[in-house]
Amino acid sequence: MKQERTIAFLGLGVMGGPMAGHLAAAGYTVRAWNRSEQRRSDWADRQSTDAQAFATIAEAVEGAHIVAACVGNDDDLAQVVLGPKGALAAMSSGALLIDHTTTSAAMARRVAGEAAGKDIGFVDAPVSGGQAGAENGKLAIMCGASADDFTRAEPVMQSYAARIVHVGDVGAGQTAKMANQMCIAGTLAGLSEAIRLSQASGLDTDKVFEAISGGAAQSWQMDNRWATMAQDEFNFGFAIDWMRKDLGYALDEAKRLGLASPVSALVDQFYAEIQAMGGARQDTSALIRRLPKGNTPT
Repeated sequence: MKQERTIAFLGLGVMGGPMAGHLAAAGYTVRAWNRSEQRRSDWADRQSTDAQAFATIAEAVEGAHIVAACVGNDDDLAQVVLGPKGALAAMSSGALLIDHTTTSAAMARRVAGEAAGKDIGFVDAPVSGGQAGAENGKLAIMCGASADDFTRAEPVMQSYAARIVHVGDVGAGQTAKMANQMCIAGTLAGLSEAIRLSQASGLDTDKVFEAISGGAAQSWQMDNRWATMAQDEFNFGFAIDWMRKDLGYALDEAKRLGLASPVSALVDQFYAEIQAMGGARQDTSALIRRLPKGNTPT
């Protein structure tokens, strides 16, 4: 198959902007779109190539063999992809849509069904790795798609990913992302309590990290968030508002399958407390804010 070099990218936020930039740097012809005119122009100005940003979805999609989207939630994706002004209405038969939005599995299947009716392929491909992963081109991507659609999408996604896994059929990528968010939520809850225990005991948290990060407690969250959590720094891109959205999808899917998810449900409520404290836009590691520091021994 001839390699497809013209790509439309819809959504230039903290994740989508860098991802689209990596495509342009890799030599693809990128036709980008974002709701905000300022963000569109800022993105285009940052590119060293002739990548273009357009005012409408239809303009961006024109002539693109592959369209990628990275927006906020189910409603955002429906607005951007479905309907008379959405991407599917402007895409050509035989094109491919890659969705990097974290949505419900039901939404992924809905989009796939409408795409199939227009002879357009579809891959649900939510990402993990946060803003740093997007900026460094080191995202992890979990994909739900047919084998043929995944094969077409993989070379494109390699421009901004360190790991790409074809998990199963459409919807499987979103379900894997739900599992990912459940793991993060539980890990951050444990880290929060461990840091507070270390602080209240009068320990040097850097030394505690050195002691435990090489053993069974080690995790990405520990490696990247322990020190900043201990210093009350929570400005790292992935907001609590978005985490609650993701956990909501996960809890709904678990309920649909007849599963209990008590830890995820509890941490979700902890995040609601942080929202009420004014931390809705802080990084997910701000979970520690709900725990008092305790009494340091004298």
